[in-house]
Amino acid sequence: MARFTFKLPDIGEGIAEAEIVAWHVAVGDVVEEDQPLADVMTDKATVEMTAPVAGKVLEIAGAAGDMIAIGAVLAVFEADGEEEAAPEMTSAPAPLPEQEGPGVGSERSEPSAPPAPSPSVPASAPPPNAAKGAAPRTLASPAVRQRAKDLGIDLASVKSAQGDRVRHADLDAFLTYNQGYRPAGGTRPDEVVKVIGLRRRIAENMAAAKRHIPHFTYVEEFDVTKLEDLRADLNATRGDRPKLTMLPLLIVAICKALPEFPMINARYDDEAGVVTRYGSVHLGMAAQTDAGLMVPVIRDAQSRNVWQLAAEIKRLADAARTGKAKSEELSGSTLTVTSLGPLGGIATTPVINRPEVAIIGPNKVVERPVIRDGEIAVAKLMNLSISCDHRVVDGWDAASFVQAVKRLVETPALLFVD
Repeated sequence: MARFTFKLPDIGEGIAEAEIVAWHVAVGDVVEEDQPLADVMTDKATVEMTAPVAGKVLEIAGAAGDMIAIGAVLAVFEADGEEEAAPEMTSAPAPLPEQEGPGVGSERSEPSAPPAPSPSVPASAPPPNAAKGAAPRTLASPAVRQRAKDLGIDLASVKSAQGDRVRHADLDAFLTYNQGYRPAGGTRPDEVVKVIGLRRRIAENMAAAKRHIPHFTYVEEFDVTKLEDLRADLNATRGDRPKLTMLPLLIVAICKALPEFPMINARYDDEAGVVTRYGSVHLGMAAQTDAGLMVPVIRDAQSRNVWQLAAEIKRLADAARTGKAKSEELSGSTLTVTSLGPLGGIATTPVINRPEVAIIGPNKVVERPVIRDGEIAVAKLMNLSISCDHRVVDGWDAASFVQAVKRLVETPALLFVD
């Protein structure tokens, strides 16, 4: 048998190190060639490492969350082949001589005198409670005690229906007749969660965005009654096309308004002091996944109609949630939209996806009474938030852009004309 050392290969241009996200094997496991070994994450993507040989895993480098340099040892295998010469074992160190008495040498120290007998310790006095006759402890089984502890109930306050032992039925009766005593919930154990992988990337990016970007947020109320009616009509005749949500229609409005406000669709390199205003709209779409928040990118959103946008949104969202999104589909956005749908709340103050300079956050649609032509009517209203980088976007520009989007949304026929 031979030892095979597997070093972390170069998995991306300019990547110096990667983070171990998860191990699929442990020391002692026997693996086949090309069997999944570990998942490692770079700044751009998560890559699955596979076993280069078949054999037994002897060593693995680090735990989940550790950083490992390109070219460093990732794992060591015992593989089939000629046995390598084992390194010579160094002789074990000579045992230390037994410790002698204070006089070290050939002469033995004189035996010490036997210790003087310690004075007898008087018996401890009984505790004060015992002397005073404290109340006896309430009798109950361990299961009943644990349930009472979880519920925050003092067993001494529970009366037993039979004898002196408190039973589950006594706890039930206590809760029935003491509804105001029922706690909000039971005690849960503390949990320590290591921040690794995508969650660590999110934490680092959010911290950098708040540290470097002076945010400001502008919120405006939209009347989306006509837009919702139009969406319902389009869905009624959609055939086998994907169902339209509010998002594709809102993206069309954003793309139509952006040419007049190029400072919104931009990226700012603060180290170089350069703002790049993009002619194409590569729209980032924040998507919640089991691993955390991901931002797949709709390329050239300005060139797609509502049905093409709906199909691309569904495809990218599915790819992100299943972990099949490619690295190029998760980078290169020039503007981001983040929406929580029905959970959108009244208003949001979204954090900019650095190095972009703006992020748009539509909130939930609600029905509220409004005054129209002197009459009270029911309207579907939605607040739209935009956060901008105040270093390169002025408040006037942000407000004017949102008002332009509002005119398109509240007159949806304009979305389909040039």
